Amino acid sequence: MTDTLPSQASAVIIGGGVTGASVAYHLARLGWQDVVLLERKQFACGTTWHAAGLIGTVRANESHARLTEYSMRLLQDLEEETGQSTGFRQVGSLSIAHSTDRWEELRRVAAMNNAFGVTRVDTVTPEEIKALFPLIDTDSLIGGTFVEHDGKGNPIEITNAFIKGARQRGALCLEGIRVDEVLADNGKVTGVRTGQGTIATDFVVNCGGMWARELGRMSGVNIPLHACEHYYAVTEKHELVTPDLPILRDHDKCVYIKEDAGGLLVGAFEKKAVAWGQAGIPADFSFDELPGHMEEQLMPVLEDAMVRVPMLADVGWRSFFCGPESFTPDDQFHVGEAPELRGYFVAAGLNSVGIQSSGGLGKVCAEWMHKGHSPLDLWGNDIRRMYPFMGTQAFAAERAEESLGLLYANHYPFRQFETGRNVRLSPIHQRLQEHNACFGQVAGWERPNWFAPAGVEPRYQYSFGRQNWFEHSASEHAAARERVALFDQSSFSKYLVQGRDATRVLQRICTADIDVSADRIVYTHWLNERGGIEADLTVTRQSENEYLVISGAATTHKDLHWLRTHIGPDDFCTVTDVTSQYAVFGIMGPDSRAMLEPLLRMDLSNEAFPFGRSVPGELGYAPIRVTRVSFVGELGWELCLPAEMAMPTFDRLLEAGQAHGLKLAGLHALDSCRIEKKFLHFGHDVADEDTPLEAGVGFVCAMDKSVPFIGHEAIARQKESRSHLNKRLVQFVLQDPEPMFYHHEPILADGVCVGYLSSGNYGHTLGASVGLGYVRSDEAITADWLAGQQWQIDVGGQRHAASASLRAAYDPDGSRMR
Repeated sequence: MTDTLPSQASAVIIGGGVTGASVAYHLARLGWQDVVLLERKQFACGTTWHAAGLIGTVRANESHARLTEYSMRLLQDLEEETGQSTGFRQVGSLSIAHSTDRWEELRRVAAMNNAFGVTRVDTVTPEEIKALFPLIDTDSLIGGTFVEHDGKGNPIEITNAFIKGARQRGALCLEGIRVDEVLADNGKVTGVRTGQGTIATDFVVNCGGMWARELGRMSGVNIPLHACEHYYAVTEKHELVTPDLPILRDHDKCVYIKEDAGGLLVGAFEKKAVAWGQAGIPADFSFDELPGHMEEQLMPVLEDAMVRVPMLADVGWRSFFCGPESFTPDDQFHVGEAPELRGYFVAAGLNSVGIQSSGGLGKVCAEWMHKGHSPLDLWGNDIRRMYPFMGTQAFAAERAEESLGLLYANHYPFRQFETGRNVRLSPIHQRLQEHNACFGQVAGWERPNWFAPAGVEPRYQYSFGRQNWFEHSASEHAAARERVALFDQSSFSKYLVQGRDATRVLQRICTADIDVSADRIVYTHWLNERGGIEADLTVTRQSENEYLVISGAATTHKDLHWLRTHIGPDDFCTVTDVTSQYAVFGIMGPDSRAMLEPLLRMDLSNEAFPFGRSVPGELGYAPIRVTRVSFVGELGWELCLPAEMAMPTFDRLLEAGQAHGLKLAGLHALDSCRIEKKFLHFGHDVADEDTPLEAGVGFVCAMDKSVPFIGHEAIARQKESRSHLNKRLVQFVLQDPEPMFYHHEPILADGVCVGYLSSGNYGHTLGASVGLGYVRSDEAITADWLAGQQWQIDVGGQRHAASASLRAAYDPDGSRMR
């Protein structure tokens, strides 16, 4: 080490792989002075050095597509800026299908990415596949997709280019220095301690790769990921292998193939991977290989590859490689500020897309630190989405083995993880099992997605069409619309906000006026300073200084972090997560009043119990809170009660409901009901880049209340400029009852793409697929403007006529639930 360790830095990045190097480069590029990058051994020596170097731009959402597209453009700019080669070569990428489900998925993904407007994805015939990749045997192929500007690069050279660029801009990048401790005081980062000295800093970025989880744990920061064995083999040079050969992916056979120094590199994403490093990653690991399980893991994939590319059966093999790569519980990388420690940022867990994501991820992390918020909608990657159980050794290792295989599996709608199940159970889980529930998992909660009738196994049979549970969920939907249904909503997040300043704090955080009487529930948003939606939830006032906040199951840590961040040091206000203390049952449908009145011994008429009323009550032995509210768009009540009393209360409800045709209903039915009503789903229909005005719920913004809410000025500006009329959330209903919406299907107005669906489901009452999506136009998007266009939705390359409306197609006035 020739450089002296400084005593102070604007930021310290831990880990000198491609991600850490990119973060250092982008911070320096933003003008941050005294940025320090510390690598325990040598740059790129952990996972980066043995990456395949694939550079692709086809992604599952627009934010990721923009990240990878930026990464690819940056590689060319880096070479010019630094004079350091990145090895980047645009050869295109080719994905093939020899099953109808894969062909359906490829076409849907192509249409989706073309709608993002970031890259161009073309569908190709078997003959065109042969022309693009002459070594292939096209027997049994149905078709494929081709992305002309995709390519490949050299991971070590890319890392070196980032390092060189960072140094040219003033960053100090050091090898051979291990961080022993991240220092903190009063919940905030203050520095790092190394064997060579201590550096004071307000910002630390954990880019530790497969070490990131253990590094985070030292500071009480949860970073769920685990290393798995990853395999590839490289052939000898062959005269038929040309440098311009596109990257080939055969997802159904778990294989990718690319040209490598005149030979072919054949990589595997086998269906069931092998976790590695359960006892911890060795501290001296550097440019190391693993012995692996070649016979069991790699050879079956190579045998399939030899059928598709016959020359592989005859060519010599130069090497067989196994090395570790880290995978997260949901196959999504981690980025953002950790909720446990201010100033502690994470950029790790790349799930084998580290090279193609490196430029964009470094830029996003740096700008997040610089501006105090993410520059893109990255809720699906926000480290706050993770839960403590996900960081346990047992869960992380078990789930990682599945996560690797899912990269190349069919991405069916509603597909559920098979590992790491039965982590968090509803208080009535046993009863739900007895009634043949088929469970899905969200935030570790086992939730009933649908109920199988007697004699039917409650198990998913996946497809891109109507799945095996379609009719069962349709009957649950009908019960909520026509009679009465019971939904177990116990997994929803619940927070108790208390203290003499609770009202003032919540008035500042909530858009709606929550200073109401102590028997009311209020629907509200939490906004950022830009007017973007950070939370979509309800607040119930229980007493003068006590409120119950109920939000989605997946957003607990995000919501709590937002709440606690915006409670001032002098505010007398506390927040407690009470999610597990209470069960919640939704009793929904036109017969809900008749069913509940004798049970609750309450007058539930409109006059005595109007919509939005919330009062204490009792049901049998259980003290409960009875709230008139509905997420399905029907007359209904939510009952909140102590978790330990949930089972007998459920039994009483079920018994009383028999006379009214009560049916147990799952989360799929809840979603199909809400989408007919154009109710919002946070993370799909709204997030931090969308405003209430754009989403069509401007009524949640109480512009004249005494305490202006966060984001008030941004909403006022948008109202005045009327700019929200150029981006509006629209509901679409297909005319053809057969095609299925899921999300991200392109929206076309007079044949021109003007957006894509943010969420989709089948509307059983409306008799066709229903979707919500933002339409963008230079003209004001009004009801008259919508009526003047011919609307179509692209489902897997096929365009289908649809109606478009700013209001809900089902009960637009909301009279049924009120």
